[in-house]
Parts: sequence; C-alpha cells; structure tokens
Amino acid sequence: MSMRDARTVIGRPARMAALVMTVAMFVAACGGSSASVSPSPSASADTSCAPENLALKTPGVLTLSTDNPAYSPWFQGGNEGADVWIGDYNNDPANGEGYEGAVAYAIAEQLGFSPDKVTWIVTAFDQSFAPGDKAFDLFLNQVSIKADRAEAVDFSQGYYDVAQGVVTVEGSPIAGATSIADLKGAKLGTQIGTTSYDAIVNVIAPDQEPAVFNTMDEAVAALQAGQIDGVVADVPTTFYMRDAQLDGGVIVGQLSGTGAGAEQFGVVLQKGSPLTACVNAAIDALKANGTLDALLLEWIGGTGSAPVIQ
Repeated sequence: MSMRDARTVIGRPARMAALVMTVAMFVAACGGSSASVSPSPSASADTSCAPENLALKTPGVLTLSTDNPAYSPWFQGGNEGADVWIGDYNNDPANGEGYEGAVAYAIAEQLGFSPDKVTWIVTAFDQSFAPGDKAFDLFLNQVSIKADRAEAVDFSQGYYDVAQGVVTVEGSPIAGATSIADLKGAKLGTQIGTTSYDAIVNVIAPDQEPAVFNTMDEAVAALQAGQIDGVVADVPTTFYMRDAQLDGGVIVGQLSGTGAGAEQFGVVLQKGSPLTACVNAAIDALKANGTLDALLLEWIGGTGSAPVIQ
C-alpha cells in the first residue's frame, strides 16, 4: 500500500471489502475482552465528535505520534525523503502502512479527518505515558493498557490483544526451550518500561536479573553479540526480529498466560482528554464494521504462529 493510494483504509474500498468478508475465517481477537483498565465510555453519535468541535493541539489538524524507530508489522514502508523517521526501517507512519499505521488512519477517518488533516510527531515510548502535558492528540506504539500508566494518561479501549514471545539465535542455550522451566537460567532482555519486562519478571521469573535497554534495537544487538540469551517482546515483533534483524534468529515461543485479552494495546491520550470518548466511539465503529479484524488479517495474520511455552 503506497502513501498515494492508501493513507487511510477507505482509500482501498474494494480491497478492504474483500478483507472484511474474509474476517470470519480468521480467529483473532482485536478487542472485546477487557484489559487491566476500563476505558472511558464511548461518545454517542452526536456532533460533539465532529472535527470542528474537538479540542486539538492544532486547530483543525489531528496530531498523531509514535516512537522512532517504529517497527514492522506495526509501521512499515515508504519513508523516501523523510527527514525525521530513521531510514533503515522504512517506517514513516504517514504512509498508513503496518497495523498501527492503518489503525491510526482508520480512527482519524472515523473522527472526520482526511489524510491532509493528519500530522505525525515523534514521542519516545516511555514518555508517551509519563505524567505531564502531551504534544500529541493520539499516540500509538504498542502501549499496553495498565492501571499505573492510566494514572497519568487516558487510554482508549483496546485495539489489539497482546501475546508475549521469546526470540533467540541459533546456538543459544534456549534455542530448544519448550517450557518455562527451560528459561529459568537464561539471561533475558527487553526494552525498559514495557510489559515485556513484566512478562520476564512475572511469567518466567528467571534466576538472573533481566537486562533492560532503551530500545528493542539495543536488545537485539545484545542478543546478536551473545550478551543475553533471548529477547522478550510482543509476538509479531519477535517475528520481525527473527526475519529482519537477527542472523540465525529462532522463535522460542509464546509465553503461556499472555494473549486472549489478558493484555491489550490502547491509544494514549492526554489525561482527561475530551477526545477519549470520541476515540472509543471510533474504535467501536471499526470493530462493528469489521475494519479492525480486516486490518489484523492484512498486516499481522501472516506473521506466523509461535508454540506456547508453559
């Protein structure tokens, strides 16, 4: 999908219609189950959510944000000429590609914003849910809904059910691991401030203290250098690491007890934002008309499945 023909989902009506018809065959939950925090109520279908009535950072323009770099399959492709987004990843979110890129534009469309009325800025992942004023209206970057984070920011309802996975390299002590017990002695790493770190501590509970990194890139580099035995991340990201970042990458598996609504990604908004109810209403509409499931099938359905580690 190019920026010219598909900054928004509606830019490809024929293809989207086919995807929506296929959704019934795809078993994946993109919402429905509650996460650890109840989102704000959805707004009723009235004029309060019309673009001209929304309190925006820039009047008339919806300011979206994500981290940099952003990773496939969440954001991908088409950053030729971009001077902000790191070029090696082809991850300029303005092209509407990748699951979260497409979801962002689908939400924007539901709110009444055409692509030329949407702009993107960079916000570091851990700053997106830190206390304080935000420069963005909406932030999407695999941010899991958590009670402690919700003390500082608003979350929308979930738009993706998260499962945590483990990736390693050939020859690693955990390359053949099939159980949580097999991971107990491993040196595992992940990005600081993530629910992947929580999964290491609470689900695996390894004997060694987890290694934490400022970015997943740093964690991958440490794994490739043999400094750690494996990286924990959401399952689609582990497949990206295996296929695009690691030499001899190996998917160990998905951690038991994650997925199936136990954890969800949500849109981050300023605490007390009047936009929150409108975003929830937009996500309700995208669930009801099949768009979320269709996008899930398009961007994540083909990433592969991982054996469950119990």
